[in-house]
Amino acid sequence: MNFKIRPAIKEDCKEISRMIMELAVYENMPDQVKITHEELERDGFCESPFFECLVAEVPEEHKSKEGFTVVGYALYFYTYSTWKGPSIFLEDLYVMPEFRGNGIGKGLLCKVAEVGKKKQCVRLQLSVLDWNTPSRDFYAAKGAQDLTVSEGWHAIRFDGQSLDNLANEAAKI
Repeated sequence: MNFKIRPAIKEDCKEISRMIMELAVYENMPDQVKITHEELERDGFCESPFFECLVAEVPEEHKSKEGFTVVGYALYFYTYSTWKGPSIFLEDLYVMPEFRGNGIGKGLLCKVAEVGKKKQCVRLQLSVLDWNTPSRDFYAAKGAQDLTVSEGWHAIRFDGQSLDNLANEAAKI
């Protein structure tokens, strides 16, 4: 299938927002999505963006049943490893179900890796739900290591009240 991968522009945020919700539905967590396309525009297309994004686009003649030509995205940002140096974190990689199996996911992943290498990143990291065997197999086939298995890392998060409590403690220090 003919498709192109390009950097997202501000005008893509409605499409990216739609696909974020599609991914959340697939991951059985649609109630967790609180971000709006306006917030994506603000956070990704400002002077110091919090993220970058690539989109996969098909020609009009291959548009989805619903009429979409933007059929996938990869949203990523940069981090820093105190052991290894610059890193890139892939927050989301998504391709609409009817377009899977055409190399679009692989294309997005490879382009994110290329972006990272151009910025001297030494690794590409991401998280995958434990039950998402198709994605885990996809990444493993490309050479990814499962750090939970090989190194025992656990993902830890502070949000909501726990983040507020932690930040409020800073005033007492």
